Parts: sequence; structure tokens; C-alpha cells
Amino acid sequence: MIAAIGLGAGLAGCETATPYQPLRTSGDSAGGFSDQRLDADHYRVTFQGNTETSRERVETYMLYRAAELTVNAGADWFETTDRHTDRDKTTYWDDWGPGYGFWRPSWRYWGPYGWGGWGGWSGGVTTTVQKFQASVEITMGHGPKPDARALDAREVMTNLSPKIERPKA
Repeated sequence: MIAAIGLGAGLAGCETATPYQPLRTSGDSAGGFSDQRLDADHYRVTFQGNTETSRERVETYMLYRAAELTVNAGADWFETTDRHTDRDKTTYWDDWGPGYGFWRPSWRYWGPYGWGGWGGWSGGVTTTVQKFQASVEITMGHGPKPDARALDAREVMTNLSPKIERPKA
């Protein structure tokens, strides 16, 4: 039992917060940014974090990507519309219980009708994991900012760049 718990803790330690990268669907640092061009001056930008990535980091990386897209498109500023952050939260119960003359794993989870699960009969640990995904639609423009809601893309990149962690080589 102790070996199994140690192995589980070791494996959990392998995952790291999502760095600033294009979207990856698997691996130790799953997640990242994706964007979709809607028309010449409009994009939808999304950043998805894994269970080790904070909401603040996800939102910062989304804004940085919006600024980066704006600069790459040759524009000067962008405005955000339809901005939101989603949270995927899962709570489950892990325990080890006696069964059939030996110790075996069992799990419980929080479902639509309360606690459910399979296996064991002993005490355990409740764990909640959450992942954040932030999305925004942006409008890009050239020249002076039209109003106070518009953000200077180069200034956003300069101000946020100390918080950007890129993948390790």
C-alpha cells in the first residue's frame, strides 16, 4: 500500500503548470494557446491550462497571445469582446480498502446524485482538481487607440513578458 501511494505521489509530481506554448493535448505540460481567425481583423484566442495551472496564469497567457497575434498581424492595438474563463472542477475520493483477503484500491467521485464509486470500504482522501480555460474575441486596429478599452499590443507584451514561462528545451 505504501509503495502504491508513493508511486501515485511520484506520478502526480510529474505534471507541471502549462507553459506558454501552442496547444498540446497530452504530456507533462498539456494545454496551451489556440486561435482562430474570424475575419481580417477579428480572432478568437483561447488558452487552456492543466490541473497545475492557475486561473491568473491562464488569463495572462490568453492576453499575451492576443497581443502577440496583433503585433504579428501588423496591427497596433486590440479590443476584447466576449471574454470569459471556464473552470472544469472534479472532486473524487481515493481510498484503499480490504477486499477478498488483500488490500486493493477503490475510488469514489462526486456525481450528479452525490458520492458514487467502486471498490474498498475504508477511509480515504477527498481530492478536488480543476482546470481553467480562458477565451476572448479580439478586434485589431491600426494607428491611435480609438478609446480607453483598446489595449496597445506592444505595451501588453512588454508588461506581461516577465510572467511568461516558455517550455524548457
